[in-house]
Amino acid sequence: KQWYQRRVAITAGGQRVVVVRCELLNVSGSFYRNKLKYFAFLRKRMNSNPSHGPFHFRAPSKILWRTIRGMIPHKTQRGMEALNRLKVFEGVPPPYDKTKRMVVPSALRVLRLKPGRKYASVGRISREVGWKYGDVVEKLETKRKEKSAAYFEAKKKLNALRAKAVGSTQRRSRYFFLFSINKKILKNQIMLQLQP
Repeated sequence: KQWYQRRVAITAGGQRVVVVRCELLNVSGSFYRNKLKYFAFLRKRMNSNPSHGPFHFRAPSKILWRTIRGMIPHKTQRGMEALNRLKVFEGVPPPYDKTKRMVVPSALRVLRLKPGRKYASVGRISREVGWKYGDVVEKLETKRKEKSAAYFEAKKKLNALRAKAVGSTQRRSRYFFLFSINKKILKNQIMLQLQP
């Protein structure tokens, strides 16, 4: 949950990577300082025709995407392919809500930042500079968490039933195994007694 943005970007290296819940990423420095930085970035535009760029993304996922793009030689073929292997999302959209998610331990904020240092959430900065979908993502995330909690409870019950069934069958099979061994021993003893 508490990830440090630049470290998440660095550890992508060479594989297909999907980053979810980008709105929960953290950036070092106080919120106010980061907001001022972003407003300074917003002022950088083409004087004669601003629609030619630079483009100022407001969504947290696109902010992360642009950060990563800055670390890659994205104008070369190799860099383009690397960037195409990356997907970024706010929240956890449908195909990925049912897949196993992994964490990057080296990107945890508690490991990267000294205790007591200030940090800011990328989601909060985005809301301040014009991202309109924070509430929508929050609502969808709440719904997803409720659904996954219900699924997990059902799965725990099912696993308990399965363990109980396996235990009872093991006991039964152990009993039958011992019974068959005893039967063989008895048969052998009877055969030995019958021999002259």
